[in-house]
Amino acid sequence: MNATPSSTDHRDHTYGTDRTAPADREGRTVHLDTAGWGTMPAAVRALVADCASREDRYGPHELEEDLEDVLRTEVHERLGALLGVPAADTAVVTDAAGAFDALVSRLAPGRGERVWTTPYESAARLTALYALRDRTRCTVEVVPLREDGDLDLEWMARHIDDDVALVSVVHVPSGCGIVNPVEEIGQILAPHRCVYAVDASYSAGQLPVDAGRIGCQLLTGDGWRFLRGPYAVGFAFLAPRLRAAFEDAAAHRPLPPNAAVAGLNAALAHHTATTDGPAGLAGQGLLPALRAAVEECPGTELIAPGRVQSAILAFRHRDLPAALVRRRLAARGVVLWKTVAQETPLHLPRSGATTALRASLGPDTTPQDIARFGRALREVVREETAGAQRPRPARTLPPAPTPDLTSAPVPPAGPRPRPSARRHLTLCPTP
Repeated sequence: MNATPSSTDHRDHTYGTDRTAPADREGRTVHLDTAGWGTMPAAVRALVADCASREDRYGPHELEEDLEDVLRTEVHERLGALLGVPAADTAVVTDAAGAFDALVSRLAPGRGERVWTTPYESAARLTALYALRDRTRCTVEVVPLREDGDLDLEWMARHIDDDVALVSVVHVPSGCGIVNPVEEIGQILAPHRCVYAVDASYSAGQLPVDAGRIGCQLLTGDGWRFLRGPYAVGFAFLAPRLRAAFEDAAAHRPLPPNAAVAGLNAALAHHTATTDGPAGLAGQGLLPALRAAVEECPGTELIAPGRVQSAILAFRHRDLPAALVRRRLAARGVVLWKTVAQETPLHLPRSGATTALRASLGPDTTPQDIARFGRALREVVREETAGAQRPRPARTLPPAPTPDLTSAPVPPAGPRPRPSARRHLTLCPTP
């Protein structure tokens, strides 16, 4: 798949390209951006570096021969174990969004057939669905939400029929920490003909993800988030009936680097060896502390819809720009993510936010990290709000020059030319 950055790769950099924020006086960088890029375990990082060095010295073909068992067998066995599916039904891709686009580009729903998606979908998946709609004249419908922010499963059960060709659901969205009930949705869809596609980019590695129990025909994910593998490598599960169409599309797209695939394999092995129980990162007791650290800071507002939350927490400050807060926290050795409305265009604008901050836990996060984050956030808010209240000296601007109207060009007579038309993508309303 193409390794081009997706809309969810938006960053507001203020430090080096290795994403290492300056540690504060306590000596440890608090990394609360696992959802953006999980820090690779030392063994995984060393393996990727060694593979890159060998490829540089001996060439890619020599490295591929050395890694043949890993590339052809081992990584697929580990993916099958992670996702609860046969190893033969897994694929290694460059990224989840590209894998979804590859399959959707080969689907051919009939004119007027329905495609379902959710308000929490990423911009990349929505773009693929809009392209499918424009190509086939199908109808795209958005599953409504209940008042608490959960997907309305009763609406789905009432409206499902065999004219629904595709259902796209994100397990955990990038812009907030809600956990969508993908297994319950699978039970509703099971008697029907639709293709059920699940985006597990932000859930694989932090929550149990069992494609067999979910009942989906396509499940995609990225390897560099909670699984903490290298960038530019992801994975997909494909039901056998979809494999031919997917492989036909994937044949025209770049493959991930062999070093990255070896790194993903090592990251999967590390994840299996270090995961304790099925509760996930949110079950380690740190999410309530993270939530309290935000709520105790004056002026902050949580963006946390739904009844079930993951290890991701989004919030904003009523008066301070998210980019400013993120930069000030980074200067104190606390790394967060700034998310923008375009990443989840059907959700974040509804909450009244155009930008927000996203904190996400990792397996190395400690209670001390959460405490430091809380202190740093309060310090930033106190300093910035105090600075905004200080009176600023008035500036005297020079007078504007008087325009010489005698030499100004005269607009031509007649109607003004209309700008070139643009097509705006719109969603068809739900019944």
